[in-house]
Amino acid sequence: MSDTIIHWGIVGTGRIARRFAQGLAHVPAAQLDAVWSRRAEPAAAFTQEFGGKVCASFAELLASGIDALYIATHQDSHADYASAALEAGLHVLCEKPATINQAQLERVLAAARHAQRLFMEAMKPPFYPLYRALRAHLARDPIGQVGLVRAGCSVANVPADHPSFSFEHAGGALLDIGIYEMFLAVDWLGAPLDVQTFGRLGATGVDTFASLNSQHEHGVSQLFCGLDLHGKGDALLMAPGGHVTIRENWWNPAHATIRYTDGRIVELDEPFEGGGLNYETAHFCELIRAGERESPLMPHSHSVQMIAMADAARAALGLRFKGE
Repeated sequence: MSDTIIHWGIVGTGRIARRFAQGLAHVPAAQLDAVWSRRAEPAAAFTQEFGGKVCASFAELLASGIDALYIATHQDSHADYASAALEAGLHVLCEKPATINQAQLERVLAAARHAQRLFMEAMKPPFYPLYRALRAHLARDPIGQVGLVRAGCSVANVPADHPSFSFEHAGGALLDIGIYEMFLAVDWLGAPLDVQTFGRLGATGVDTFASLNSQHEHGVSQLFCGLDLHGKGDALLMAPGGHVTIRENWWNPAHATIRYTDGRIVELDEPFEGGGLNYETAHFCELIRAGERESPLMPHSHSVQMIAMADAARAALGLRFKGE
């Protein structure tokens, strides 16, 4: 089964779709077969570069004989595409955020359970070699239960016409950037119990900066995300026996420092290849071959807890998207 080829389709042909296709070349026994985009010309150029055929419609893409679909469109369309693909019997790897709110996510997860197909939010950090090496090292030489997670990223040079600023496409810092930090908090601290948020909305109606202080099952997270201040950050994990710094850019992790209370310092360096998206894709293919319906590294519960944090933060800022 390890050499069974997984046939992929992609909906969307933007920047993240290109990164996925580039990474797919680094994944054994996986190939791109079909692509669909609302605009025919970019889709044709995409397949000329990466292979596969252009489908005339989304329905044709679903019926093209692929095993799995990667959803690389704007997040306002994720839920509908994912539900349709699952109902068509495909496995679905959906770019983050999986949906724009928890109600949509529950609908998608119900479709996955009904179809008995694999669904995973494409949250890349936990699949990087550094992140896995850090988990393995702390299992062998622990610092104790992490009690505080601090992380953030704010990017002030995003073009004004970027989808991150689009209210129509459910943009904003929380869903485009903050969802990464929410993953880190949930992964180390467990489910959120209380989320306190300060921030602001910009001229287009989406959030341009947010700062979250959250109480979790096992501790506290301090997170920030923004589109009008500039500060790419590292991440800090604090525990009774020491602390970990994942150096910037922590969401593409390659270096970490562990400082123990006894004075020891451990440096972890794990370079990555293929742009990084190849690791989550390889994991997803392995799950398909094993007949699994949920990832142990990016389980459905993580996605639910992350989007619950985002929902709470948006509610505090008074941000509601069309149809909510």
